Amino acid sequence: MCNTLYDIIKPFLSPFATVPLEGNYPPKFEVIFCVRGVISPLLSNIYLDGLDWKMARNGFEMVRYADDFIILCRSQQEAQEALKQVECWVEENGPQLHSTKTRLVNASLAGGFDFLGYHFERGMKRKKSMDKLKETIRQKTRRTEGRSMRTICEDLSRTMRGWFGYFKHSKANVFENIDAYVRGRLRSILRKRNKQKGRGRGSDHQRWPNAYFTTLGLYSLKQAHAVVCRSS
Repeated sequence: MCNTLYDIIKPFLSPFATVPLEGNYPPKFEVIFCVRGVISPLLSNIYLDGLDWKMARNGFEMVRYADDFIILCRSQQEAQEALKQVECWVEENGPQLHSTKTRLVNASLAGGFDFLGYHFERGMKRKKSMDKLKETIRQKTRRTEGRSMRTICEDLSRTMRGWFGYFKHSKANVFENIDAYVRGRLRSILRKRNKQKGRGRGSDHQRWPNAYFTTLGLYSLKQAHAVVCRSS
């Protein structure tokens, strides 16, 4: 039976922590490394709860996911004060701020910042996230792919639907570009199956129009974004 917080998280600590055997129960333990561990988000939420309350009491709007957070400010002076308060809390409570990620940024200017997969520079999306999606699409749409076109489209749709669920707040042109990229890859597969070389080109758009892939169940990011915009 779990009586304390320590009892709950103890099974997840090894090999991420050392627990001295001597002393009163529950013994004090030191977390050595838990980044990407299953217990990492829980430990972050427990440990940083005090910081959440501190910043809220002082009138700052902080957005946090596990140990990643940003503080939204209206001026550079306000941002400097927010950083000062975070640094004071950190010094009193033990954790360390990431030396390169911790900085003041004006998101309305060139450069922006990355946070949870998005690149914030007037609504832009992180290039790393786009590259990861395209690599997944490439793996599912090799020209030598032997599955039926319907099966491929259904597989791609699962990936694109999940991606859209997270990145639906990206700029509108992003979705149209990805849709076109996917259909281009599919047309290349169809060309290969018809003993033609190269990637999909002009005449292939008439031979296998966008509607053809829709009938096979291919998910459209552009259409999904239009639905979200109408319902918002």
